[in-house]
Amino acid sequence: MEVENKTLLNDFILLGFLEGCVVCTIIMATIYIMIIIGNLAVFSIIQVDNHLQTPMYFFLSCLSLLDVCFSTVTLPAMLSNAIIGNTRISFNRCLIQLYFFVCFGGSECLLLAAMAYDRYVAICNPLHYPIIMNKRFCSSFVAGCWVCGLLNAVFHTLMTLKLTFCGAHHINHFFCDVLPMLEAACSDIQSSQVLLHVVTIFLGMSPFLLVMNSYIHIISTILKIRSSEGRQKVFSTCSSHLIVVSVFYITGIFTYNGPSSGQYFIIVRVSSVLYGILSPLLNPVFYCLRNKEVKKALKKALKKAMTRT
Repeated sequence: MEVENKTLLNDFILLGFLEGCVVCTIIMATIYIMIIIGNLAVFSIIQVDNHLQTPMYFFLSCLSLLDVCFSTVTLPAMLSNAIIGNTRISFNRCLIQLYFFVCFGGSECLLLAAMAYDRYVAICNPLHYPIIMNKRFCSSFVAGCWVCGLLNAVFHTLMTLKLTFCGAHHINHFFCDVLPMLEAACSDIQSSQVLLHVVTIFLGMSPFLLVMNSYIHIISTILKIRSSEGRQKVFSTCSSHLIVVSVFYITGIFTYNGPSSGQYFIIVRVSSVLYGILSPLLNPVFYCLRNKEVKKALKKALKKAMTRT
């Protein structure tokens, strides 16, 4: 009996779920299936088609794989909790979820900045593009994104391990994340908050400013194109990219620097859903499935599959 009570006290209770909401569960399941199918389709097409072996599509394939991992950290667990009705999560599982969510989120922040830089070089400095964006440079860029994401997650996880949790161990969120864990803690969280703000500047605001700077130069170059058709085509592509990226960065920055408690915390929960779920859903659509080369490769692959059957 003592062991059982101790186990229960080491568990957390997630308060973000709407009990008995069948529609919400169906929507979540549909979104997750769409994320997996869309991103894996993009990743697979880029890997098998020789015409898509360029730096831009290399970054897009990495983004697709990262989005699959990013959404898988939270959505399956959220679906399981919604279907079973059990919103209890162990401390170890909570910590693992926090680690991978922060890791993949931080890596994506940097990867999107790398992709913006790739487009900047391609459009503003096309003659030097093959030299600058060579295979070794691109691979090192992506590896650096992953390493920074891993280190970021390690720091936040270690800081969370030092926290003390009292009372009912309620987490006012859909899943385990840094800010809800800090709100649930009853020990001093000042050092964790400082780390959170510093990391948000380096992994959130700095890459976002780099992205904005890249797109400002891109747009100014596009406006110099004489052909209105060519200008409209490039501008349409870049504007859709910029919208998706802005949604990701703004919601991400707000999630980790928004109101940490009180009635406004529900806004943070909605913001984190946009940051962790909407972006992986929209990325394959705006970056790839609207792209003529990707659509052509996808049709080609489908024709091959149909002829084999």
